[in-house]
Amino acid sequence: MIGIIGGSGLYKMAALKIIKEEKIKTPFGDPSDNFIIGELEGKEVVFLPRHGKNHTILPTEINFRANIYGMKLLGVKRIISVSAVGSLKEELKPKEIVLPDQFIDWTKQRKSTFFGDGIVAHTSFSHPICPELMGFLEEACKKVNAVVHKGGTYICMEGPLFSTLAESKLYRSFGIDVIGMTNVQEAKLSREAEICYSTMAMVTDYDCWYAEKGEVTGLDVLKVIAENVRMSQDIIKEALKIIGDEAKCSCQKALDTAVVTNLKYVPDETLKKLEPILRDFRKRNGL
Repeated sequence: MIGIIGGSGLYKMAALKIIKEEKIKTPFGDPSDNFIIGELEGKEVVFLPRHGKNHTILPTEINFRANIYGMKLLGVKRIISVSAVGSLKEELKPKEIVLPDQFIDWTKQRKSTFFGDGIVAHTSFSHPICPELMGFLEEACKKVNAVVHKGGTYICMEGPLFSTLAESKLYRSFGIDVIGMTNVQEAKLSREAEICYSTMAMVTDYDCWYAEKGEVTGLDVLKVIAENVRMSQDIIKEALKIIGDEAKCSCQKALDTAVVTNLKYVPDETLKKLEPILRDFRKRNGL
């Protein structure tokens, strides 16, 4: 089962043969929308629009924990994320694609872990993107003749306002490649849920550092997003053709070196809440 999280502009998968729609309740609250379950290129797919199908949810309002928890409940093993980003480098042009392999979390108000309430886990996150899944996306981009840049750093800001000029120049001084408002929480929670995760960052603008382009406006971004949507769907279709059934990475065993609390000391209520997250870990370790 492969999950697809759609960002700004990508609220449905046009070629998806819909089998059913699931409304899921989680211990962490409601997900962004119903999960659309179907078939695409011979693969079982779960699609979720992170901002809701009518784009009614701000980046900070997204219930990232519920979204990833729902994906785990449905049996998703890999997540392809699509998102709109601003470029912080001249060579990363609007309508091009970046496959970032690093994140900087610049957010301040978001829940980024399933753990707590009597259980402690410190999950390795030095390499936050699944290299195998990113490789499939790179290959798929090339098949549809998209201009793709493999690797790079994505800084996740709080939003919903775009950067000030001073902030944009600061991020550039750090050597960061792109800026967005959503992906780092998804990546963190996917790693804790032992789900492979990779993001396809669709460049829409140059942020506000590029004086020649002037101010960044939501309307300008939406125009470019509309042009990116068809390409993103074509790339996903190509990626699904080449993704194998068995993952060769370590993402799906991430908790083996992360959980530090002996489960006999964890409250029953917490164990029940985290049962989908801990299920595979417990099976592998006879717990």
